[in-house]
Amino acid sequence: MHSLDWVVIGLYFLVMVAIGWWAKRRVHTAADFFTAGGKMPWWLAGISHHMSGYSAAVFVGYAAIAYTTGFAVYIWWAISITIACVIGSFVFAPRWPRLRQRLGIISPLEFLSTRYNVPTQQVLAWSGTVLKIFDVAAKWAASAILLQVFAGVPLSVGILLVGGVTLIYSTIGGLWADALTDMGQFIIQFVAAIALVIATMASLGGVSSISTIWERLPASHSSPFAGDYTVWFFLAYILINTVSYNGGTWNLAQRFIAAPTGSSARKSLLLSAGLFLVWPLVLFFPMWAAPLILPDLADPSQSYALLAKTLLPAGLIGLVLAGMFSHTMAMTSSDANAISSVVVRDIIPALRGSRAPLTSRRELFIGRLATFLFIGLSMALALNASSFGGVLGLLILWFGALVGPIAIPMLLGMLKPFRRSGPSAALSSWVVGLLVFATIKYVIPTQIADLGTATAQTVSVVSPILASIVVYVVVGWVHPWRNETSDALVASLDSDLVEQIAAPTASKLASEPVA
Repeated sequence: MHSLDWVVIGLYFLVMVAIGWWAKRRVHTAADFFTAGGKMPWWLAGISHHMSGYSAAVFVGYAAIAYTTGFAVYIWWAISITIACVIGSFVFAPRWPRLRQRLGIISPLEFLSTRYNVPTQQVLAWSGTVLKIFDVAAKWAASAILLQVFAGVPLSVGILLVGGVTLIYSTIGGLWADALTDMGQFIIQFVAAIALVIATMASLGGVSSISTIWERLPASHSSPFAGDYTVWFFLAYILINTVSYNGGTWNLAQRFIAAPTGSSARKSLLLSAGLFLVWPLVLFFPMWAAPLILPDLADPSQSYALLAKTLLPAGLIGLVLAGMFSHTMAMTSSDANAISSVVVRDIIPALRGSRAPLTSRRELFIGRLATFLFIGLSMALALNASSFGGVLGLLILWFGALVGPIAIPMLLGMLKPFRRSGPSAALSSWVVGLLVFATIKYVIPTQIADLGTATAQTVSVVSPILASIVVYVVVGWVHPWRNETSDALVASLDSDLVEQIAAPTASKLASEPVA
């Protein structure tokens, strides 16, 4: 990279830290730190949801699929997310801020102690929190690899640089800092992506190349479904993304909880859906055109980076790299905020037992400390990734398996049709989902692999979710659970204008047996 590119990268990091420091003025309580005090504008929440919805993997892994397969990557990835967000904008998103209004939650798992009981809440909280550390560590390593490819920076330096900047602004400013930096990162990414699109079109004959490239590429590249990316693959990912993008992934749930009202949360998710519908067309165009500019690449995953280095002048290369960083930093900072909220409001109260609740000031201090420690520990794991060998990959894999089983009791537990599914249904769905994944990965991996790469991946991810859904519904039907407080809570989530209900104390819930 040119020295001007380094200047751009340096300025980018400084701007992120400056935004975090400015956001600090808006943080006075734990609610401000974790949920922006329930005052986040819908447009900011929508952009933040979009930016936190994917990482630098898009510019590496998905770039390889776009290079080898073509338009199908837009259909199964972007369109499936768009559909999932539209569904969720009416079914799930409005219920998250209503939970905050009624129970004062600042953690996506906090309502589970009222909806089910404390043991159920703790199982889901601990399993998700521990494994998320390894997932974030992998994201730091991926970002460092990008910096190494572009500039030859050692992995350790890259991890410390990207992770250190994120640690500073996330610890200082909380969710406000996360959302505002997401906004700044969106603008930077917008400029960088447009610059590469213009450079790509210029190298291929102008604006007309938007349509003419498909005549020069293999015929299958213009097909909406190609190779392993079939209609069934697309439908499976609609289910997977519906679970993930509507709060099953905790950091995205935080964006909804921070909305003032249910209608505001709905608008934010519709905005994110619109961005997922339109913006990937801009991001993917250079990736689709890459075979014409860089034919016969040995490693298609490098296509986006190599295009930037080939077509862009000094300065803009640094901007493109900053745009790649932006998504990973958005995801990891929001992950840290969500995990810290679970630690402060779900795990610590259970460990403290009957002792007096923490004060708001104390919660804020512990929230910042938890954010700092979470990011620091994930960076330490990333720095020592080679020491873990296959273990790191194993745990990342298992985190992917747990997303669905953890999310099903959360999401379906907010809906009236499933109000009879209680703690036993929630825990059973979690256990069975995990067992199904383990069976697929470690008992019959050869048979699954014979289905093809994409199909095997789909089966591995969607099977635990489907198993969890079936078990959750069946156990609720066979062994119906009735609890007046839980029923009242679920019923109250249909509207913004419902009188606040009283939540039972953690000590009372802890004394109740698991149904």
